Amino acid sequence: MKKNKRFSWTLSFSYLFLTILAIFSAFPLFWIVLNAVKGPGESSKNPTSFIPKNFTLDNYKVAFSELGFGTNLMNSLFIALAATFIAILFASMAAYAIVRFFPNFGKKMSRFLLMTYMFPPILLAVPFSIIFTQAGLINTRVGLTIAYLSFSIPFAVWMLLSFFRTVPLEIEESASVDGANRVRVFIQIVLPVVAPGIAATAIYTFINAWNEFLFALIFINSTEKMTVSVALDALTGTEVLDWGVMMAASSVVILPTVIFFILIQNKISGGLSEGSIK
Repeated sequence: MKKNKRFSWTLSFSYLFLTILAIFSAFPLFWIVLNAVKGPGESSKNPTSFIPKNFTLDNYKVAFSELGFGTNLMNSLFIALAATFIAILFASMAAYAIVRFFPNFGKKMSRFLLMTYMFPPILLAVPFSIIFTQAGLINTRVGLTIAYLSFSIPFAVWMLLSFFRTVPLEIEESASVDGANRVRVFIQIVLPVVAPGIAATAIYTFINAWNEFLFALIFINSTEKMTVSVALDALTGTEVLDWGVMMAASSVVILPTVIFFILIQNKISGGLSEGSIK
């Protein structure tokens, strides 16, 4: 009886701690949304006020109708999704090939991929500018997507290597005995097992591409092709900064990341064992 009571107290404390942690983590998002629906000048006059006195959606209307933020949102969405899909596609095949066919080389490769993050991205700006200018990719979404792949694919390969190493070789051998070729084993056996790892890698890849600022600022010079990170920075350059519009635009920028995480969170929570059963 005492043991169950102690377990109940421990469980209650754990839920209480996690609830406080969740509120603490989500508070910045709530603060941004509440400031986005405040009336004109309300955020500047009383920045510490929590509840809006005059609820309005005019800030969102200004961001989308007058500033064209919807176009910037679609640009970032297209580029981030394209970079994520291509990076996961090639990284999954590369990671599987390294683990299964070049296991010794894979350890050296993982260290090399990790070392590439020691160098700042600004070092790639000049070579990319020269190559993209000659190829006609400056101020294009395709060019920016290619630039994002330069750091998305190495990052995805480095993350997926550890997940592919957890796949039991016996599962693949059993499928091969049943007549499945290498491609079928990879698609129908291996990928379901590492689905949680692919989902986690996709989230990080998407967030990195969505929030990227440097390459988007350098390679895109037209307003209609500008990404949301550069568009938000452009709002700070105005003579009078409208905090309501800034908060409205910021809340919209956060929304796709939250939706993308919700859609694939089941793959992460499913676990590796569930993937192998499938």
